[in-house]
Amino acid sequence: MILDAPSLLITDDDRDFRETLREVFEPRGFRTWLAADGEEALGIVQREQVHLLLLDMHMPRLDGLETMRRVKLIRAQLPCILLSAALDDQIVEQARQLSAYSVLCKPISFST
Repeated sequence: MILDAPSLLITDDDRDFRETLREVFEPRGFRTWLAADGEEALGIVQREQVHLLLLDMHMPRLDGLETMRRVKLIRAQLPCILLSAALDDQIVEQARQLSAYSVLCKPISFST
């Protein structure tokens, strides 16, 4: 793992999805952190240098929007990308109000 590489925090309650994203991003030069829920993500944001946060909308304890709201109190400028298999206009609008960098619909695909 390269210490000065950009770091990505992947937050999703689906372990297989988190691991798949890690397998996609680490070979592309990203240092990755994994969190199973919003509470764990908040702890990582407080302790580590995170450059980008990917987070699922639907998670136990804290959903993606509430996690993003709390993250922005700690690191207002941290870019956040919200992911969801069940997007609607209300979720997209709330994410926009929280200054989400982007909102993506699952499943996501990657270009090589």
